[in-house]
Amino acid sequence: MKKIDRYILSQFLNLLLVSIFGFIILFVLVDYVENIDKFIDSKIPINAIISYYFYSIPWFTSIGLPMAMLVSTIFTIGLLLKRNELTAMKAAGVSLYRIATPIIILSIIISIAGFYFDNSLVTFGNKKCKEIEKKFVMKSRNSTFSLKKKNIFLSKNNQSQIAIDKYSPRTNLASGVAIQYMKNGKLNKRIDAHKMEWNNEQKKWVLNTYAIRNFNDEGFETDVYISRNDTLLNTGYTPKDLSKEAIAPQEKNYLDLKNFIKELNQSGIETTRWEVNLHAKLAFSFINMIVVLFAVPLVAFRPSTELAFGAGISVFLIFAYYAFIRFGITLGYKDILSPLLSAWFGNIIFSFGGLLLMILAKK
Repeated sequence: MKKIDRYILSQFLNLLLVSIFGFIILFVLVDYVENIDKFIDSKIPINAIISYYFYSIPWFTSIGLPMAMLVSTIFTIGLLLKRNELTAMKAAGVSLYRIATPIIILSIIISIAGFYFDNSLVTFGNKKCKEIEKKFVMKSRNSTFSLKKKNIFLSKNNQSQIAIDKYSPRTNLASGVAIQYMKNGKLNKRIDAHKMEWNNEQKKWVLNTYAIRNFNDEGFETDVYISRNDTLLNTGYTPKDLSKEAIAPQEKNYLDLKNFIKELNQSGIETTRWEVNLHAKLAFSFINMIVVLFAVPLVAFRPSTELAFGAGISVFLIFAYYAFIRFGITLGYKDILSPLLSAWFGNIIFSFGGLLLMILAKK
């Protein structure tokens, strides 16, 4: 069996390396074609473009690895079937479980390694890519980073904290705003506003439908003022602060995101979306194992597997898997499922499907 294990792993690893390399090249080309007009309009130097895609390689590797694992598994088992090697192994008393064991063990190792890879190189690469975007692309267009931001949380010198559900740097419009002011480490004042828009002439924020609460040294509310009218207010934060400091979840590693959520909880701020993103970081790593668990018995069901079938089923499975992942995360964002369950929703569905297929497949 050691020789058979080495033979299967050798074939699998060869296909995996070719697949992941092919996916990286494909992703780079597609991304370049999609952004070439932006590069030309912004007159970005060629060395900056090269650096951008160099730092993008970890991200492309991360999203391409599950696809490569799926393709490699399907083609490895498919080739064993095509050459009647799988039939010979079963005739010799070797079950499908035993044949798939080295691939499944390797997928577990890759999943664990993938988690650390995502939290080191991928996070670092995403930060570098964003720096290049902000330095060349957005700056050359005389605007700040234009993508809408969600779940912003900022703190200044431990004296004030601001949390925003949604913010658009293009219009300087924020919604779902909560600002806390501290005095001697205790909550002194809190401002909640439905919307907040920057007034460039007054250099202040215009608050709409807001409430201002004051607290005494014991933390009890002393007075509250609620209004549906607009008012100008100096919050201590500017649009530049919000655009510069906001960091997306993919730019934080697992530990940083966990500590960030802890800070939000201590401030009494809603953290559902961030918790979903935190659990999704771990859940996504195990895609590599689950697609293998699902693919092995699926291919074994066919008496003869052609390459066209393998390619087609790979595309179908990966799109179905990502659809379940996004569906689960959306349920988590909407508080329909808990953050943990929503992040693992796709993994749970495909794990049960893989185990069921493994049980039903001819051993």
